[in-house]
Amino acid sequence: MEGRCVVETWADFGFSGTPCAAKLGFAAGTEVFVCPGRDEIYVFSAKERKLTVVLQLPGPVSDLLQSHDEQLLYAACRSGVYCVSLQLILSRARGSPADESSGPVELKISSEHLVVPEGALSLLLVGPRLLTLSRRDMSWVLTLYNCPKQSASGSCETLASFSLPVVSGFMDEDTEGRTRTPVLVCVHCGDASETSSSTSSSETTVTHGNLHLQSILFKLLFGIDAAFAKSPVVLCGLPDGRLCFLPLRLPESRLRVLHSLEQPLVFIGAETRPGPAECLVAVGEQGRLVLIKMDNGSPEGGGGAAAFIERCVPGPVMCGCMDKSCLYYSTGSDLLRLDLSGGEGREGEEGASKSRKTAAALQSPASLNVCRVVALAEPTSNATGEVQLLGLSARGQLQRITLPVGKYDSKWPMLPSVKVDRTFGDVLAAIGNVCERASMLKSAIKSKKQILMHLNQVLNISFLLIDSPTDEERLRVPEKPIRCRAKARWSRLLQRDELSLTCVLDNSSPYVLERGWTLSVAVFPLSYPLNAGGDGSSAHFSFPFHNLHPGETLEVSLPLAPGGGASFPVTACCSLVLSLSALLGEEEAAAAAANLPGLRSSSITLPVNTLTVDWLHALQAIGPADTQRKDRAHFGAATDSVQVFLSSRHIRRGRGGAGGRGGATKPDGAQCSARIRVPFELLRRSPVLKSSGPDPQGSKVALDNVCGSLLEWLLSDGPGGTRAACRGDGSSVVHARGPDSHPVTLTAREVKVGAESVGEEEEEEESLATVEVQVQSSSIAAVCGLHHAVLRRVQALLLMAPGWAASTQKVQSLGLRRALQRAEDMLQQIQQSRVSEAFGAGVAAGQMNPSLLSIYRELRENPVILM
Repeated sequence: MEGRCVVETWADFGFSGTPCAAKLGFAAGTEVFVCPGRDEIYVFSAKERKLTVVLQLPGPVSDLLQSHDEQLLYAACRSGVYCVSLQLILSRARGSPADESSGPVELKISSEHLVVPEGALSLLLVGPRLLTLSRRDMSWVLTLYNCPKQSASGSCETLASFSLPVVSGFMDEDTEGRTRTPVLVCVHCGDASETSSSTSSSETTVTHGNLHLQSILFKLLFGIDAAFAKSPVVLCGLPDGRLCFLPLRLPESRLRVLHSLEQPLVFIGAETRPGPAECLVAVGEQGRLVLIKMDNGSPEGGGGAAAFIERCVPGPVMCGCMDKSCLYYSTGSDLLRLDLSGGEGREGEEGASKSRKTAAALQSPASLNVCRVVALAEPTSNATGEVQLLGLSARGQLQRITLPVGKYDSKWPMLPSVKVDRTFGDVLAAIGNVCERASMLKSAIKSKKQILMHLNQVLNISFLLIDSPTDEERLRVPEKPIRCRAKARWSRLLQRDELSLTCVLDNSSPYVLERGWTLSVAVFPLSYPLNAGGDGSSAHFSFPFHNLHPGETLEVSLPLAPGGGASFPVTACCSLVLSLSALLGEEEAAAAAANLPGLRSSSITLPVNTLTVDWLHALQAIGPADTQRKDRAHFGAATDSVQVFLSSRHIRRGRGGAGGRGGATKPDGAQCSARIRVPFELLRRSPVLKSSGPDPQGSKVALDNVCGSLLEWLLSDGPGGTRAACRGDGSSVVHARGPDSHPVTLTAREVKVGAESVGEEEEEEESLATVEVQVQSSSIAAVCGLHHAVLRRVQALLLMAPGWAASTQKVQSLGLRRALQRAEDMLQQIQQSRVSEAFGAGVAAGQMNPSLLSIYRELRENPVILM
């Protein structure tokens, strides 16, 4: 406990913002009276550490006072002064249940206990006489009453009344709205205890509010008549800053001003050492302090004069108390100790030197590091000599504050010069060590700050990438600020065609991708060729980079199909990987991975987007002559057509050769085809025709231009941000070579659906204008792959054309009408064939096969109309 105060909270009453100043007092040694400035008085048992009795009064209590024999308790209110028997209160307190959960006993104080019918702000007992100080209109009134002995009932008899005009301009309330109350104390002459036996012992008893002052100083302050008459003198500290006094036993006494602090007085006290006090102290609300003591002069000769030493201490002062020559006072933010003696002087030291020491001591109060104290009781001492203060905090907490022993009385010994030099060197060395540690700590803080800034950037980037919309949502919402784009590109290396994928990481966010980031691309096919045995051939590529600023791009290339050996479509998953070891260091990254259960490694992976490379992306543009090199004449006989159909279902599995890369091919000259028809209305609403410019004739756009625009759009950026290697030139026919080296042809032409089932007059109204995209190749794998790629793009086209679902009713009706017409025609052909066969109408047996084969081919060639 050396060097620090010990604060022990006894109770928490939980009040704040009281209308009057709080008061504290002891009774019977173990009972504490707490007056928070409201209409309640709490009786707290220091022995049992609990609240036992609550006194309810008619109004806010401004002052609290006990009788000399501790039998009566006086409480000052605006409606008057009430007197309660302490025996009644203590009996109620001792009779309360010992259970801690039980509440305190409530005792209501009624008008039966009223002893003074006039309101008062402050109370003082001098022997059997009760003094009250109140304000009436523009005067301060000090009234003297004679109290009934040993009785709490009955009214007090008025003996005298003294008044003093109020100084204009002062405020009745403090800054927190509490009513300022005057301070009353009684000062006795130093040898009053040596009076004759004729003097009543009750008048010479020194209690709370009664001080003993050195006789010479008493005579200098209050006059020789008061000193000879041994008259008690009442000191009044008024809220207007005046310090007044009134001798009680002198005839024709009146209130006179002793000194003025020009600020409300809060505390008046004196030294509490054995024997008469050598000085008086008065403290103002704003920190102005006056010390009244003897100046130079010989007491034996009767000379000398009273000295008024004024100083300013840290304020504001809310309450105070005296212990020996030490003043304890609270400023609300701290509890301070002020030594008024200036240290223990040597014998024979001149009075002027003592005064200088006292004045110097007033400049440096010691802090006790206890805050928000609004009321203090008289100090006590325990068995070990420790000073104990009882305080009440602004939040209503009753606290016992124990001060350490010997903290303020210790004297520093004088050291030899050698030890002083050695001590000074040690201090300098310690300062150097502290500076070095401070520099290291500053560097560590700077490093941590940079790491926190990097982590903040990582969090912001993670929030940008953590939202992963679906394919449909991705077409409707704006792209992510950090995304990847790709382009397929063919090149020839060592007489082999190589298909590579160029990925571009675009940073359109406001954040910098700093050190520790790596672009990771995982490439794997969605399906596997038959000759691969079903085993996947995925590949992973990593590209570390540093400081990709906003608006910058990172371009990387990776092999996709060496020699055309890949199986399409191929998916490229792009992600950003953050290495914690590069950002935090190896040890910090290991610690972070150990502390985070969800972190399996020392890296964090954030998906960016997924790119798809299909057959349209992998096409190589070639001339028409290359495409027709393997073309043959159309099938002649019916038997050749059946053989072609049967041969088309035979898949050869072989390694090497042009058709041996997992793709099935037809015999030489045979072609496979697939068709997709897209309504012209859908193309008009989509961004396909935006590149053609506005059409002044509305929907009547040149069909060749529409067909060329559709093929160009199919070969441009497809869904997912991947650009094809083959670019359209605006024509309606595109000749290219697939990744399996087989030539393919893409053709777009106009087809009107429903025109053949209606008359010429209704053709314009009932038919539907469509654009038919035909894929033709000798490789079944190429036709299937290109058919799938075109379907993916047209599906994306449907999502980009809002309101198209409401316009599909006409398409559906035309499709159903045409299917019905076709079914009726085929049914009629079958019936004619069966009738001819049954009656033997001269139909040769060889003529049956072409008829049935035409019906079969009609059933097969049923093109798809995308609704």
